[in-house]
This record gives sequence, C-alpha cells and structure tokens, in this order.
Amino acid sequence: MTPDEVRRHFTEAGALLSGHFKLSSGLHSEAYLQCAKVLQWPDRAGALGAALAALLAPFRATVVVAPAMGGIIIGHEVGRGLSVRAIFTERVEGVFSLRRGFALEPEERVAVVEDVVTTGKSTREVLDVLRAAGAVPVVCGSIVDRRARAVGGGPEVDGVPYRALLSLDVPAFEPAACPRCAAGDPLVAPGSRHLVAKA
Repeated sequence: MTPDEVRRHFTEAGALLSGHFKLSSGLHSEAYLQCAKVLQWPDRAGALGAALAALLAPFRATVVVAPAMGGIIIGHEVGRGLSVRAIFTERVEGVFSLRRGFALEPEERVAVVEDVVTTGKSTREVLDVLRAAGAVPVVCGSIVDRRARAVGGGPEVDGVPYRALLSLDVPAFEPAACPRCAAGDPLVAPGSRHLVAKA
C-alpha cells in the first residue's frame, strides 16, 4: 500500500481534522488524525493491517502488543496479517501494564503496533512493559508517523526498528509555543488518554 493510498483512506473516512487539538502526547496541533474513523470500517482496517504486517514481517515477531485504546484495532489486524496473537496494554493509575490474563514468555519476539506515533511516548512505555516481562521487542510500527518535527523522526524508537505506512510532517507545539493558544482558540482533546481527566 502506497502512502497516497493510506492518505486516501483517511480522507475518504473524514479522519483528517483541522482545528486546535491536544494530542495524547500533550503537544498541541492544528491537525488531528482520527484513526478510529478509519478503523471503524473492517475493510479499511483489514487493508491497513495487512499492509503494516507486510512491513513488519521480516522481523519475525511471534506476538503483537498494542497500547489501548488507539492501538487495539490495528494491532489485532496486524496480528491477523502476521498469523500471530495480538494483545494490548492498558493504563492502570497512569502506567501501562498487561491485564486480562495477557502474559509474555521470556525471549518472546514482540512487535509493538500503534495507530499514530507523535513523540513515541506510548511506544516507549509499552517497550518498558515488554522488557520488564523479559520479552524481546524486535520492531515497532504504526499506520502514521508524525514524529518528524516533534522529535526528529528516525528509523528507530528507543533502539528498536520502526516502520510506518505514512509519514506526515505536521507541526506539533508545546502549549506555551502554540499559535492557536496565543490566539485564544478553544482546545479540543479527542484522544483516549484524556478521557479520565475529562471525567
């Protein structure tokens, strides 16, 4: 699947949003990729998962681990594409952990899969969980990599190879440097990490 085909899925699903957004990383942006609007369609989720699985296949992972919530659907579809099990981490008191009976074997080869990576914070947190369990992260992957301006991009996250279907150089700002904040524009926090704070 080409980057243009990935972008087409987002455009057709109405998942490229413009406004003033607080990303899960805490950074602010004038653009937001609402992956859930794309992944709600099983055919789109399946196609994106198969394409990402093809990118990750050379790393021979035996399990996919995704962070909840955003990574669950694409992680499952990548697991399907690799013919391996797909599990997920959840935040417990703000810290990712494996729950629901999920466990990893020592030396098990893991692919970490997300929908969008902005700073890599969630990916690094999942990598910490894997390493604490004695598993071996062999690759990280996502549908979209928007790290370019945020953290410099690059072919790795925390020393682990990283692959994405689409790279976008969309500016993201610290709140103090955000031009939309300076203009007084209302801030929207659509990501799942902020749901507890809203409640």
